[in-house]
Amino acid sequence: MKRYYAFMMMFILSSMAFAINKDKVNYTEDFILGTPEIQSINAITFGPEGILFLGDSKTASIIALETNDTKPQEGKAVAVKKIDEKIANALGLDKDEINIQDLAVNPISKHIYLAIHTADGTPLVLKVEDENTIKSVSLKEIKYSTISLNDAIAADAKDRRGRSQRVWAVSDLSFFNDKVMVSGLSNKEFSSTFRSINFPFKKKQVQTSLEIYHAAHGRYETYAPIKTFAAANINGKNHLVASYTCTPLVIFPMDALKGNSHVKGRTVAELGNWNTPLDMIVMEKGDDSYLLLANSSRALMKIKFSDLDNYSGSLTEPVTERSGIAGVDFINLPFVNVQQLDKMGDDKFVVIQRKGNGDLDLWTESNRWL
Repeated sequence: MKRYYAFMMMFILSSMAFAINKDKVNYTEDFILGTPEIQSINAITFGPEGILFLGDSKTASIIALETNDTKPQEGKAVAVKKIDEKIANALGLDKDEINIQDLAVNPISKHIYLAIHTADGTPLVLKVEDENTIKSVSLKEIKYSTISLNDAIAADAKDRRGRSQRVWAVSDLSFFNDKVMVSGLSNKEFSSTFRSINFPFKKKQVQTSLEIYHAAHGRYETYAPIKTFAAANINGKNHLVASYTCTPLVIFPMDALKGNSHVKGRTVAELGNWNTPLDMIVMEKGDDSYLLLANSSRALMKIKFSDLDNYSGSLTEPVTERSGIAGVDFINLPFVNVQQLDKMGDDKFVVIQRKGNGDLDLWTESNRWL
């Protein structure tokens, strides 16, 4: 009888293990070893297992890289003075010959990753481990997977001022619920586009054209790309919170972005024109959540999600006052010229900021400002 019970216990445990393993996603099952074609890196973000996603506007593709940076660590305070000079010196360049495109924190190792373009257009990825250690991340002979974006804006597309529009094929990037979320421009009539791509990559791409009311312009628009976005829970449901140039804040229900359709967003704030949003994160403190938004011409903004929860309206009338604001309230934090932003765990975030003396510094800040 004991043997019977032992056998049955082994059978049950084996069945449970099989069921767990059966449900476990193998995120790197389609990865290959080689050198991916990467012509630009316009946005980066992390997914599970330390996988780094790159958004390449020139090739209109998303590349997933295996970093093997998977040792769990607590996020430590970091302060790197004159980070542009340190990067340039490591590359044998002048600081004016590098451009930091994006910043992302590995949620496992808490290492900070930077996407860089050099003056000749060469894309690079760097890893900041601490104040004194900045390493290059190899983009050659690595394990990777890639997918091309359907209906991307044409390589030779120009705006009315003659500027290339291809750079907006990928304007921002995030990973949410086993999907890579991509904002940018398509070649469709309504060119502002949001894509949701299952990961591991398959052929299917859910693509939605977007329409918003731009209060500072006093009209509905379908051609301006989202500049930065975040996934967030509002009133118990998942939403896309998106910011556009000069500077409407718009929310879209996630369940409306599941098909190849056209969706109108709800404009919940006008944050003041003559400004471009640069980066956005969601932070929590206690039972409250906050949106932090970095801007080209304004201070770092803080918005309470409880205010978003309680705001049921939508801006549909022009804001005519120069730099006028409307809709959901926000607070200007005492940080100006913040260029990049990401969260490092639950209690701190990382910024790259141009200081008053002209230095470009990378540093961490606690959630005491929330």
